[in-house]
Amino acid sequence: MELISIGFPLSDSKLASKDEQLSIAIGHFDGVHKGHQNVIKRAVDAARQQGLKSAVMTFHPHPKAVLGQGEQYFSCLTPLESKLAQFEALGVDYVFVMKFDHSFASISPERFVSEVLVPLGVRHTVVGFDFRYGSRGAGDAQMLGTLGSEQGLTTEVVEPLLLQGQKISSTYVREALDQGNMALVEDLLGRSYEVEGVVVHGHARGRLIGFPTANVGLTQPYITPRLGVYAAQVVIGGQVYPAVLNHGMKPTFKDGEKAPVLEAHLIGFSGDLYDQSIRIRFISFIRPEHKFASVDELIAQIGRDRDEAAAQLEELQSKEASPVSRNL
Repeated sequence: MELISIGFPLSDSKLASKDEQLSIAIGHFDGVHKGHQNVIKRAVDAARQQGLKSAVMTFHPHPKAVLGQGEQYFSCLTPLESKLAQFEALGVDYVFVMKFDHSFASISPERFVSEVLVPLGVRHTVVGFDFRYGSRGAGDAQMLGTLGSEQGLTTEVVEPLLLQGQKISSTYVREALDQGNMALVEDLLGRSYEVEGVVVHGHARGRLIGFPTANVGLTQPYITPRLGVYAAQVVIGGQVYPAVLNHGMKPTFKDGEKAPVLEAHLIGFSGDLYDQSIRIRFISFIRPEHKFASVDELIAQIGRDRDEAAAQLEELQSKEASPVSRNL
């Protein structure tokens, strides 16, 4: 897969080496959930059927953040690097990362087609049913089809996928994370929700009370689930470790925390993790965070949390290893 960063107006140097014709999926695709995957797969399938190269056009940073439509859009489900990995797994040949700024946001729908899609060699576009583009969202999927046909482009509009009667969307994923409903999040994404970070120095309280933890500093502005305790998997250098994870303020201790922290106790692991890059997969919510009357009560509860997390993760591993699961 080839990554091509572009801005508006397009630079001739970006186009000089591109003479392939493209089937392209267009969208921001935060989360790359099952609905997004369906749009991208349609573009990949169309490319194969029509003898084209497959492509995705995504926008960075988040359009709604640039347009001031809410502080929540400064955080994300999938940072660009994670998003690119998902695109590659779907078999995409090219990814165009369009710099979303006020210059690009102000162009008309007509100019988007004639001055962006046509010069890139696009022959077929695939978008979701609610796709909007152009200044103030003036263009929609139907208009893209009309304008595209005038330039010799075909357009496929993909209807929404539903789960529990609700449209699968990035907002739906965010709401499920707010609830700590990791099973629903996995159903929406088709995978566990992950964040990446670096192990940093903390207060070393976990080690002092018999449960050493890796304190994780996130490397991107991720959206994180509700505060509480989770069964999790921690990935370090390709090795997966079971873990019990606390996402919270540590209310039992007098000095607590001013902002939520992530700390993971890796079950059965001993070693120095400081400064190492790790990935955390949130598997299931165990309980809300609670202020205990004493450190001894906290220690006893952490032991129960660890046992609960270990049991849930062992059950998950057994399901994944079963012949029935492998054949689904």
